[in-house]
Amino acid sequence: MTKQYKFGWALAAVLAFSVAALGQSTSYVGTTSVAENSVYATALLVPATDGAEESILTIHKRVDEVNVLFIATDRHGKFVRNLNQNDFNFFDDHKPVQSILNFRRETDLPIQMGLLVDVSGSVQGRFAFEKEAATGFLQHIIRPGYDKAFVVGFNKQSKLTQDFTDNVPALSAGVQRLNGGGGTALYDAIYKACKEKLLSEASDHPIRKAIVILSDGEDNQSEHSRAQAIEIAQRAEVLIYAISTDDSGLILRGDKVLEDLASATGGRAFFPFKMKDITHSFAAIEDELRSQYAVSYKPSDFDADGRYRSIEITAALSLLAVFVVIAVSAAFYSD
Repeated sequence: MTKQYKFGWALAAVLAFSVAALGQSTSYVGTTSVAENSVYATALLVPATDGAEESILTIHKRVDEVNVLFIATDRHGKFVRNLNQNDFNFFDDHKPVQSILNFRRETDLPIQMGLLVDVSGSVQGRFAFEKEAATGFLQHIIRPGYDKAFVVGFNKQSKLTQDFTDNVPALSAGVQRLNGGGGTALYDAIYKACKEKLLSEASDHPIRKAIVILSDGEDNQSEHSRAQAIEIAQRAEVLIYAISTDDSGLILRGDKVLEDLASATGGRAFFPFKMKDITHSFAAIEDELRSQYAVSYKPSDFDADGRYRSIEITAALSLLAVFVVIAVSAAFYSD
């Protein structure tokens, strides 16, 4: 949900997920989640004379911390990359946060990404061009030794044509191997990709995890629901970007599906009408993944009562005459 005011530029805070720092464990539920970071101190107790077995005493201390990645754009949709912590106000549950623990520009995070391509019978019209555009996208965004991706084609079932790799020619070959027809199980494809590939991916440094979907958004075969697909994407800290393959020019049911998947996870949905616009959509996704800010903060009066709480990021008062404030009303689940 957004709220706009009539001033000069636009500040768009698109909430996503960040990754816990080294030595911390994080659980997430909801659009943006509390990071329940637990710091572990371990003492090894060894009796000196009686030969008893060693025992381990583990002391747990929970520190409630919220980690958020967001972007800022001007009214023309161009990213604003030179802002500082003082340029923003951060509200948690409609209250100013207690303290900012860390603020940084994240313009060069490593990317772990899944490309999910709908190969069902309903998307065959532009399929060859879409594969070409997807190949170009992977060639531009994947940096060997730094990023990695996998490729999945889906109809009523999901088929992995290339597993996680930073080898761009291998990824390109995976795209070219895509073929199919039949029904569409979009939600199952998202669920499986998140659960088997992205939820289990652990890292000792911050990374960006994303899924890029090429589909018309129609689902007629899934065992999982849309809500289940969104929930596991949120738990896996995955941004979903969707590029519609529908070229009818009409507003169809699948458009709302793609918008819901993207907005619920902090991504975006694109609806290119001309084939060349597909390439522009891929370029916009690449630009966005390289143009983010990260903030970690301690909320005020936090109570782990199991309810959803809202997060709002707005422009500082000194910038209200310059920016149109778009307050993003996202939620995290306090558990």
